[in-house]
Amino acid sequence: MSDIFSDKEGGLEAPTRSPVKWKEESFLNKEEFLEESERIYDVCHTCRRCVSLCESFPTLFDLIDESETFELDSVDNKNFQKVVDECYMCDLCYQTKCPYVPPHPWAIDFPHLMLRGKAISYQEKNKTFLKRARDKILTSTDQLGKIAKLPLVDITYKGISSSPKAKKILSSITGIHSDAPWPKFEEAVEEYIPDKITDIKKADITSGKVAVFAGCYCRNNETTLANDLLKVLEHNGVEAKMMTGDRCCGMPKLDLGDLDSVEHAMKHNSPLLLKEIENDYDIISLVPSCVLMFKQELPLLFEENKDLQRIKDHIFDPFEYLSIRESNGLMNKEFITPLGNITYQAACHQRVQNIGPKTKELLELIPNTEVKTIERCSGHDGTYAVKKETHHNSVKIAKPVVKKVDDSEPDYLTSDCPLAAKQIEHVSKKKLITAHPISLIKKAYGVK
Repeated sequence: MSDIFSDKEGGLEAPTRSPVKWKEESFLNKEEFLEESERIYDVCHTCRRCVSLCESFPTLFDLIDESETFELDSVDNKNFQKVVDECYMCDLCYQTKCPYVPPHPWAIDFPHLMLRGKAISYQEKNKTFLKRARDKILTSTDQLGKIAKLPLVDITYKGISSSPKAKKILSSITGIHSDAPWPKFEEAVEEYIPDKITDIKKADITSGKVAVFAGCYCRNNETTLANDLLKVLEHNGVEAKMMTGDRCCGMPKLDLGDLDSVEHAMKHNSPLLLKEIENDYDIISLVPSCVLMFKQELPLLFEENKDLQRIKDHIFDPFEYLSIRESNGLMNKEFITPLGNITYQAACHQRVQNIGPKTKELLELIPNTEVKTIERCSGHDGTYAVKKETHHNSVKIAKPVVKKVDDSEPDYLTSDCPLAAKQIEHVSKKKLITAHPISLIKKAYGVK
């Protein structure tokens, strides 16, 4: 196999991505999935370039290395699900490591193979009832946020989540690791209403008007973050507002393999997003996973949906958006507060958007500010870090990042992914000051 396409090896051509044909009957065919898994796993076995990314690859390679022939042919395919269970859809293997992605003839797409495995497992209800219930609750982020903030429920939740003893007792029922921090749910804050911009200036593909997609995280877990973005946009002469009525982007359900729920979320959100775009608004989301869903995953899952293709062209990471404005001389660079030493963890779901290190570049515009970048996963994944069976591995993945953070002794730790920053803070033994990069930009501007 290694000689057939040797002139094509190396992944030197720009990678392409095939649509996910998840509604075709063959997608959930277990035998066809196992056959494709054998093909892809065998390529991975001969390469092993991705071994340091996550636990999927060490799990696969251990199965092979501990087998009778030290080859894939002697691995029981009943164990293939162990590889799937360790994947948290970071997409780094496809975008940053694998030399055999399309247009290479081998056409390796490991993340979407894992998605297929997750979808089959979800349909077959392979997990215990308690684990399935836990996964459904954890990935129903909008509903969970509403329930956790109800009167009396909020007090009970806060009491349990802050008690190590209570968490340990409940761990066997909830399936949540006793050492994992439970998410905090914040009451909604008063929405900041920016001033109207009288002189709206377009720049390249940006309209100068932004509707902010809050998603479940900014709505439930860090409710001041969206206001920080609105203030930064206003300070840069961009007309900005919050979207209303939007729901979770569907990424948690994608990771679960519940593709019907992903479609349900898409059908709710896409008309809202399209309406804003038709009114000449661009879309920004503060969470890289949300942006990635609309830029990549949803267009691949629903290739026939032309509305999604349009949304894909009008949704931005906040620093991608500000960078476009900056390159056109439209970014406000009047910073008044230096930030000292910042350690910046580049979020996986931002890295795989292939927009470049925009966050780092813009933070470095702040005088007397030094930014040290860590391009390695924190191991959080939203649910991977809290589940009883994977928490240990998430901490293992995080430790190299935490060591670099601790050694750098930063004034601020930041990441575009708020959960990544919280994971690093949780694993670290040092007291860290964490803040989202947008909040740091706001601070540097001196904006209250």
